[in-house]
Amino acid sequence: MNTVNPAADPTPGAPVPAEKGVLIGDEERAEAAAAPAPAGRRARRDGAPAAQPGVATTGDTSQPVVRIRGLRKSFGDLEVLHGIDLDVHAGEHVVLFGPSGSGKSTVLRSINLLEEPNSGSVCVDGVEYGPGLPGEKGSGKPAKRGKPIELRRKVGMVFQQFNLFPHLTALENVALPLRSVKGMKADDANRKAAESLRQVGLLQRAAHYPGQLSGGQQQRVAIARALSQDPKVMLFDEPTSALDPELVGEVLRVMHELAEAGMTMVVVTHELGFAREIGDLNVFMDAGVVVETGSSELFDHPTDPRCQDFMRAVR
Repeated sequence: MNTVNPAADPTPGAPVPAEKGVLIGDEERAEAAAAPAPAGRRARRDGAPAAQPGVATTGDTSQPVVRIRGLRKSFGDLEVLHGIDLDVHAGEHVVLFGPSGSGKSTVLRSINLLEEPNSGSVCVDGVEYGPGLPGEKGSGKPAKRGKPIELRRKVGMVFQQFNLFPHLTALENVALPLRSVKGMKADDANRKAAESLRQVGLLQRAAHYPGQLSGGQQQRVAIARALSQDPKVMLFDEPTSALDPELVGEVLRVMHELAEAGMTMVVVTHELGFAREIGDLNVFMDAGVVVETGSSELFDHPTDPRCQDFMRAVR
Protein backbone atom coordinates (compact mmCIF):
# COMPACT_ATOMS: atom_id res chain seq x y z
CA MET A 1 0.00 0.00 0.00
CA ASN A 2 1.31 3.42 -0.87
CA THR A 3 2.24 5.78 1.94
CA VAL A 4 0.40 9.09 1.77
CA ASN A 5 0.75 12.42 3.49
CA PRO A 6 -2.16 13.19 5.82
CA ALA A 7 -1.40 16.88 5.56
CA ALA A 8 -2.03 16.92 1.81
CA ASP A 9 -5.06 18.87 0.54
CA PRO A 10 -7.94 16.37 0.42
CA THR A 11 -10.15 18.60 -1.77
CA PRO A 12 -13.18 18.38 0.54
CA GLY A 13 -16.64 18.30 -1.00
CA ALA A 14 -15.45 17.01 -4.37
CA PRO A 15 -18.41 15.81 -6.44
CA VAL A 16 -18.87 12.11 -6.99
CA PRO A 17 -18.86 11.43 -10.75
CA ALA A 18 -21.00 8.77 -12.33
CA GLU A 19 -18.96 5.88 -13.71
CA LYS A 20 -19.53 3.25 -16.38
CA GLY A 21 -17.80 0.03 -17.32
CA VAL A 22 -16.32 -0.75 -13.94
CA LEU A 23 -15.09 -4.19 -13.03
CA ILE A 24 -17.66 -5.14 -10.40
CA GLY A 25 -21.00 -3.49 -9.67
CA ASP A 26 -24.31 -4.56 -8.21
CA GLU A 27 -25.71 -5.58 -11.61
CA GLU A 28 -22.70 -7.75 -12.37
CA ARG A 29 -22.80 -9.77 -9.13
CA ALA A 30 -25.28 -12.38 -10.39
CA GLU A 31 -23.42 -12.79 -13.68
CA ALA A 32 -20.08 -13.15 -11.89
CA ALA A 33 -21.50 -15.78 -9.57
CA ALA A 34 -22.98 -17.78 -12.46
CA ALA A 35 -20.03 -17.52 -14.84
CA PRO A 36 -17.49 -20.37 -14.80
CA ALA A 37 -13.93 -19.57 -13.77
CA PRO A 38 -11.36 -19.50 -16.60
CA ALA A 39 -10.57 -23.07 -17.58
CA GLY A 40 -6.90 -22.97 -16.71
CA ARG A 41 -7.46 -21.53 -13.27
CA ARG A 42 -10.23 -23.97 -12.33
CA ALA A 43 -8.19 -26.92 -13.55
CA ARG A 44 -5.37 -25.97 -11.21
CA ARG A 45 -7.71 -25.28 -8.30
CA ASP A 46 -9.82 -28.43 -8.51
CA GLY A 47 -7.64 -31.02 -10.17
CA ALA A 48 -4.00 -30.28 -9.44
CA PRO A 49 -2.12 -32.86 -7.41
CA ALA A 50 -0.74 -31.74 -4.09
CA ALA A 51 2.63 -30.08 -4.67
CA GLN A 52 5.63 -31.06 -2.59
CA PRO A 53 7.65 -28.61 -0.49
CA GLY A 54 10.33 -26.90 -2.52
CA VAL A 55 9.18 -24.11 -4.78
CA ALA A 56 5.54 -23.46 -3.86
CA THR A 57 3.86 -23.28 -7.28
CA THR A 58 0.84 -24.52 -9.20
CA GLY A 59 3.14 -25.83 -11.91
CA ASP A 60 2.42 -23.02 -14.38
CA THR A 61 5.52 -22.63 -16.57
CA SER A 62 4.92 -18.99 -17.54
CA GLN A 63 6.90 -16.11 -16.06
CA PRO A 64 5.53 -15.52 -12.52
CA VAL A 65 4.35 -12.09 -11.44
CA VAL A 66 5.93 -12.73 -8.03
CA ARG A 67 8.97 -15.00 -7.73
CA ILE A 68 10.53 -15.60 -4.31
CA ARG A 69 13.69 -17.66 -3.82
CA GLY A 70 15.65 -18.34 -0.64
CA LEU A 71 13.80 -15.64 1.35
CA ARG A 72 15.20 -15.25 4.86
CA LYS A 73 14.18 -12.71 7.46
CA SER A 74 15.44 -12.19 11.01
CA PHE A 75 14.37 -9.91 13.84
CA GLY A 76 17.52 -9.49 15.87
CA ASP A 77 18.90 -12.96 16.57
CA LEU A 78 15.59 -14.65 15.77
CA GLU A 79 15.24 -15.92 12.20
CA VAL A 80 11.53 -16.09 11.35
CA LEU A 81 11.74 -17.09 7.67
CA HIS A 82 14.08 -19.91 6.72
CA GLY A 83 14.48 -19.83 2.95
CA ILE A 84 11.01 -19.44 1.40
CA ASP A 85 10.47 -20.28 -2.30
CA LEU A 86 7.19 -19.22 -3.92
CA ASP A 87 5.83 -18.49 -7.41
CA VAL A 88 2.66 -16.47 -8.08
CA HIS A 89 1.48 -16.33 -11.69
CA ALA A 90 -0.90 -13.85 -13.31
CA GLY A 91 -4.50 -14.52 -12.32
CA GLU A 92 -3.58 -16.99 -9.59
CA HIS A 93 -4.85 -16.87 -6.02
CA VAL A 94 -2.30 -18.04 -3.47
CA VAL A 95 -3.43 -18.63 0.11
CA LEU A 96 -0.96 -18.73 3.00
CA PHE A 97 -2.34 -20.42 6.12
CA GLY A 98 -1.06 -22.01 9.28
CA PRO A 99 -0.73 -21.36 13.02
CA SER A 100 -0.06 -17.91 14.43
CA GLY A 101 3.63 -17.02 14.36
CA SER A 102 4.39 -19.25 11.38
CA GLY A 103 5.69 -16.36 9.24
CA LYS A 104 2.75 -15.89 6.87
CA SER A 105 2.38 -12.13 7.33
CA THR A 106 6.16 -11.67 7.21
CA VAL A 107 6.23 -13.30 3.77
CA LEU A 108 3.47 -10.96 2.64
CA ARG A 109 5.17 -7.86 4.05
CA SER A 110 8.47 -8.92 2.48
CA ILE A 111 6.86 -9.01 -0.96
CA ASN A 112 5.99 -5.33 -0.51
CA LEU A 113 9.30 -4.52 1.26
CA LEU A 114 7.49 -3.41 4.38
CA GLU A 115 9.91 -5.90 5.90
CA GLU A 116 13.39 -5.88 4.35
CA PRO A 117 14.58 -9.45 3.68
CA ASN A 118 17.99 -10.35 5.06
CA SER A 119 18.72 -12.49 2.02
CA GLY A 120 17.05 -14.02 -0.99
CA SER A 121 15.25 -12.90 -4.11
CA VAL A 122 11.95 -10.99 -4.28
CA CYS A 123 11.23 -10.52 -7.97
CA VAL A 124 8.00 -8.75 -9.00
CA ASP A 125 7.01 -8.29 -12.64
CA GLY A 126 10.51 -9.28 -13.71
CA VAL A 127 12.33 -6.79 -11.46
CA GLU A 128 14.43 -7.76 -8.43
CA TYR A 129 13.54 -5.89 -5.24
CA GLY A 130 15.20 -8.10 -2.63
CA PRO A 131 18.91 -8.58 -1.91
CA GLY A 132 18.93 -10.94 -4.86
CA LEU A 133 20.77 -14.15 -5.66
CA PRO A 134 24.34 -13.40 -6.76
CA GLY A 135 25.26 -14.74 -10.17
CA GLU A 136 21.68 -15.79 -11.00
CA LYS A 137 21.94 -14.41 -14.54
CA GLY A 138 25.44 -15.76 -15.07
CA SER A 139 27.08 -12.37 -14.71
CA GLY A 140 28.67 -13.03 -11.33
CA LYS A 141 26.80 -10.00 -9.95
CA PRO A 142 23.39 -9.60 -8.30
CA ALA A 143 20.52 -8.45 -10.48
CA LYS A 144 19.83 -4.71 -10.47
CA ARG A 145 17.51 -3.84 -7.60
CA GLY A 146 14.30 -1.86 -8.15
CA LYS A 147 13.15 0.94 -5.87
CA PRO A 148 10.53 0.35 -3.15
CA ILE A 149 8.32 3.19 -4.44
CA GLU A 150 8.22 1.52 -7.85
CA LEU A 151 7.32 -1.79 -6.24
CA ARG A 152 4.42 -0.29 -4.28
CA ARG A 153 2.94 1.09 -7.49
CA LYS A 154 2.67 -2.50 -8.70
CA VAL A 155 1.57 -4.18 -5.48
CA GLY A 156 -1.57 -3.25 -3.55
CA MET A 157 -1.87 -4.27 0.08
CA VAL A 158 -4.82 -4.53 2.45
CA PHE A 159 -4.03 -4.84 6.16
CA GLN A 160 -5.83 -6.17 9.23
CA GLN A 161 -6.52 -2.57 10.28
CA PHE A 162 -8.16 -0.20 7.82
CA ASN A 163 -5.66 2.68 8.08
CA LEU A 164 -8.11 5.29 6.82
CA PHE A 165 -7.76 8.99 7.56
CA PRO A 166 -10.67 9.87 9.86
CA HIS A 167 -10.93 13.47 8.62
CA LEU A 168 -11.32 12.42 4.96
CA THR A 169 -14.39 10.98 3.27
CA ALA A 170 -14.30 7.55 1.64
CA LEU A 171 -13.80 9.21 -1.75
CA GLU A 172 -11.00 11.41 -0.43
CA ASN A 173 -9.24 8.48 1.25
CA VAL A 174 -9.09 6.69 -2.09
CA ALA A 175 -8.27 9.77 -4.19
CA LEU A 176 -5.47 11.14 -1.99
CA PRO A 177 -2.77 8.59 -2.92
CA LEU A 178 -3.74 8.91 -6.58
CA ARG A 179 -2.86 12.59 -6.36
CA SER A 180 0.11 12.48 -4.01
CA VAL A 181 1.80 9.33 -5.34
CA LYS A 182 0.64 9.06 -8.95
CA GLY A 183 0.41 12.79 -9.56
CA MET A 184 -3.13 12.69 -10.96
CA LYS A 185 -5.19 15.88 -11.22
CA ALA A 186 -7.97 16.24 -8.66
CA ASP A 187 -10.83 15.59 -11.09
CA ASP A 188 -9.14 12.52 -12.55
CA ALA A 189 -8.29 11.20 -9.08
CA ASN A 190 -11.88 11.68 -7.88
CA ARG A 191 -13.21 9.91 -10.95
CA LYS A 192 -10.86 6.98 -10.47
CA ALA A 193 -11.64 6.86 -6.76
CA ALA A 194 -15.39 6.74 -7.48
CA GLU A 195 -14.83 3.88 -9.94
CA SER A 196 -12.88 1.95 -7.30
CA LEU A 197 -15.56 2.54 -4.65
CA ARG A 198 -18.18 1.23 -7.03
CA GLN A 199 -16.08 -1.88 -7.60
CA VAL A 200 -16.50 -2.70 -3.91
CA GLY A 201 -20.16 -1.64 -3.77
CA LEU A 202 -19.65 1.61 -1.86
CA LEU A 203 -20.19 4.41 -4.37
CA GLN A 204 -23.29 5.47 -2.41
CA ARG A 205 -21.07 5.93 0.67
CA ALA A 206 -18.45 8.07 -1.10
CA ALA A 207 -19.24 11.20 0.96
CA HIS A 208 -19.22 9.37 4.32
CA TYR A 209 -16.37 9.63 6.81
CA PRO A 210 -14.82 6.48 8.31
CA GLY A 211 -16.63 7.07 11.60
CA GLN A 212 -19.93 6.86 9.71
CA LEU A 213 -19.07 3.46 8.19
CA SER A 214 -19.15 -0.03 9.63
CA GLY A 215 -15.91 -1.96 10.01
CA GLY A 216 -16.71 -4.02 6.94
CA GLN A 217 -17.38 -0.89 4.91
CA GLN A 218 -14.12 0.68 6.09
CA GLN A 219 -12.20 -2.41 5.00
CA ARG A 220 -13.92 -2.25 1.60
CA VAL A 221 -12.76 1.38 1.29
CA ALA A 222 -9.24 0.16 2.04
CA ILE A 223 -9.60 -2.46 -0.71
CA ALA A 224 -10.84 0.25 -3.10
CA ARG A 225 -7.82 2.40 -2.23
CA ALA A 226 -5.47 -0.45 -3.13
CA LEU A 227 -7.40 -1.30 -6.31
CA SER A 228 -7.29 2.31 -7.49
CA GLN A 229 -3.54 1.95 -8.08
CA ASP A 230 -4.19 -0.71 -10.78
CA PRO A 231 -1.82 -3.17 -9.10
CA LYS A 232 -0.26 -6.21 -10.74
CA VAL A 233 -0.97 -8.18 -7.57
CA MET A 234 -3.03 -7.66 -4.43
CA LEU A 235 -1.82 -8.72 -0.99
CA PHE A 236 -4.36 -9.33 1.78
CA ASP A 237 -3.04 -9.71 5.33
CA GLU A 238 -5.88 -11.27 7.35
CA PRO A 239 -8.30 -8.57 6.16
CA THR A 240 -11.23 -9.89 8.22
CA SER A 241 -9.47 -10.52 11.53
CA ALA A 242 -10.41 -7.14 13.02
CA LEU A 243 -14.08 -7.40 12.01
CA ASP A 244 -17.11 -8.51 13.99
CA PRO A 245 -18.30 -11.92 12.72
CA GLU A 246 -21.40 -10.51 11.04
CA LEU A 247 -19.27 -8.15 8.94
CA VAL A 248 -16.80 -10.74 7.63
CA GLY A 249 -19.05 -11.90 4.79
CA GLU A 250 -19.23 -8.58 2.96
CA VAL A 251 -15.43 -8.31 2.77
CA LEU A 252 -15.01 -11.94 1.67
CA ARG A 253 -17.67 -11.38 -1.00
CA VAL A 254 -15.71 -8.49 -2.49
CA MET A 255 -12.49 -10.54 -2.41
CA HIS A 256 -14.29 -13.46 -4.05
CA GLU A 257 -15.51 -11.18 -6.84
CA LEU A 258 -11.98 -9.88 -7.39
CA ALA A 259 -10.72 -13.46 -7.57
CA GLU A 260 -13.37 -14.43 -10.10
CA ALA A 261 -12.51 -11.34 -12.17
CA GLY A 262 -8.91 -12.59 -12.48
CA MET A 263 -7.06 -10.40 -9.99
CA THR A 264 -3.71 -11.89 -8.95
CA MET A 265 -3.90 -12.31 -5.17
CA VAL A 266 -1.81 -13.50 -2.24
CA VAL A 267 -3.98 -13.93 0.84
CA VAL A 268 -3.10 -14.64 4.47
CA THR A 269 -6.26 -15.85 6.16
CA HIS A 270 -7.74 -18.06 8.84
CA GLU A 271 -10.99 -18.26 6.84
CA LEU A 272 -10.28 -21.74 5.47
CA GLY A 273 -13.70 -22.12 3.86
CA PHE A 274 -12.97 -19.03 1.79
CA ALA A 275 -9.46 -20.32 1.06
CA ARG A 276 -10.88 -23.60 -0.21
CA GLU A 277 -13.14 -21.69 -2.64
CA ILE A 278 -10.59 -19.33 -4.18
CA GLY A 279 -7.15 -20.86 -3.63
CA ASP A 280 -5.33 -22.11 -6.72
CA LEU A 281 -2.27 -22.74 -4.55
CA ASN A 282 -2.67 -23.26 -0.82
CA VAL A 283 0.51 -23.00 1.23
CA PHE A 284 0.68 -24.36 4.77
CA MET A 285 3.43 -22.70 6.80
CA ASP A 286 4.82 -23.51 10.23
CA ALA A 287 7.86 -22.17 12.09
CA GLY A 288 9.01 -20.04 9.17
CA VAL A 289 9.03 -22.75 6.48
CA VAL A 290 6.69 -24.01 3.79
CA VAL A 291 5.55 -27.40 5.09
CA GLU A 292 3.05 -28.51 2.44
CA THR A 293 1.36 -27.03 -0.62
CA GLY A 294 -1.46 -28.08 -2.91
CA SER A 295 -4.86 -27.42 -4.41
CA SER A 296 -8.11 -27.41 -2.43
CA GLU A 297 -7.52 -31.13 -1.81
CA LEU A 298 -4.91 -30.10 0.73
CA PHE A 299 -7.64 -29.13 3.19
CA ASP A 300 -9.20 -32.60 3.10
CA HIS A 301 -6.16 -34.80 2.52
CA PRO A 302 -2.96 -33.27 3.92
CA THR A 303 0.01 -35.63 3.92
CA ASP A 304 2.41 -33.89 6.30
CA PRO A 305 1.77 -34.78 9.98
CA ARG A 306 2.01 -31.13 11.11
CA CYS A 307 -0.56 -30.05 8.52
CA GLN A 308 -2.78 -32.98 9.51
CA ASP A 309 -2.62 -31.90 13.15
CA PHE A 310 -3.49 -28.30 12.23
CA MET A 311 -6.47 -29.29 10.09
CA ARG A 312 -7.82 -31.57 12.83
CA ALA A 313 -7.52 -28.70 15.33
CA VAL A 314 -9.45 -26.17 13.22
CA ARG A 315 -12.25 -28.45 12.01
